[in-house]
Amino acid sequence: MKCSIVIRAYNEGKHIRKLLLGIAQQSLQPHEVILVDSGSTDDTVSIAREFGVRIVPIEKRLFTFGRALNIGCAAATGDILVFVSAHVYPRHANWLASLVEPFADPKVVLSYGKQRGNELNHYSEHQIFAKWFPSQSVSNQRSYFCNNANCAVRRSQWELRPYDEALTGLEDMDWAKRAQAEGGVLAYVAEAEIVHVHEENWPQVRNRYRREAMAMRRIDKEAHFSLSDFIKLLPANVINDLSHAMTEGRLLREFRSICAFRYNQLYGTYQGFSGPSEVTDELKRRFYFPVSRSEKAEVSGAGEEIDYEKLLTEGQPVRFQQATTPRRPLH
Repeated sequence: MKCSIVIRAYNEGKHIRKLLLGIAQQSLQPHEVILVDSGSTDDTVSIAREFGVRIVPIEKRLFTFGRALNIGCAAATGDILVFVSAHVYPRHANWLASLVEPFADPKVVLSYGKQRGNELNHYSEHQIFAKWFPSQSVSNQRSYFCNNANCAVRRSQWELRPYDEALTGLEDMDWAKRAQAEGGVLAYVAEAEIVHVHEENWPQVRNRYRREAMAMRRIDKEAHFSLSDFIKLLPANVINDLSHAMTEGRLLREFRSICAFRYNQLYGTYQGFSGPSEVTDELKRRFYFPVSRSEKAEVSGAGEEIDYEKLLTEGQPVRFQQATTPRRPLH
């Protein structure tokens, strides 16, 4: 099966070179790499062109997460559509091969991989990644949780149900929910690991979680996050993060960051939610409850890490091959 990598970007010149270098190191090389750019004014596009990436523009005023994905998918020619954010990079050379391996089962419609942060992420986000993306793979996942920062779908399934272009976020989970309801299997692949870099100030953190909560209300009619949830989960998450930080000898250094991040995460969620009843218990535990020490434990065996410091100093980038006959958009 041929796989196309689709990257959505806006002013990601600081990060995209590292992502493209990581893709070039993969044991399984993609059929093509496509950048859906929403009007970058930095060197994002020029860097992508150095690698032979095909550029597909979208007007900034027309951008939504779902629309950008649909445009990229329509331009792609592969059987498997792989999505990565422009500010991630694969940790190992077998990331892509691991991510697409579940599609050997014809029932699998979507796979997604592990995410971790680096030194630029807020401390509490490392705890969130450990909660959302555990170290054990699941071949047939019960919930519709997934994340398009490191995800793949079967093209034939996308053609049946394009992404919702009106959602303010979580278009990936909306798609997965619909696909799963129609009998599709979702797979989580812990070995397909990427590093997801977030450099956000506190208003940006709050707005991200508010936007995603607004989307969750549309996706799940049972979704609700009340004031009592906020009051209960804020101290629970803060205390849990402080406990992890103390164990790691980072309590004093991370104290203010932990309190600020968890407040903005959960207050933004509270702002974005309204509804008569509670969100699905399994998703609520995954999204908002503190991470346990067993969930945070890492499992090795994904392969030797890519040496990005060496790659960034070596010089000329590798150029990706591209499909010669792009598909026509479906709409």
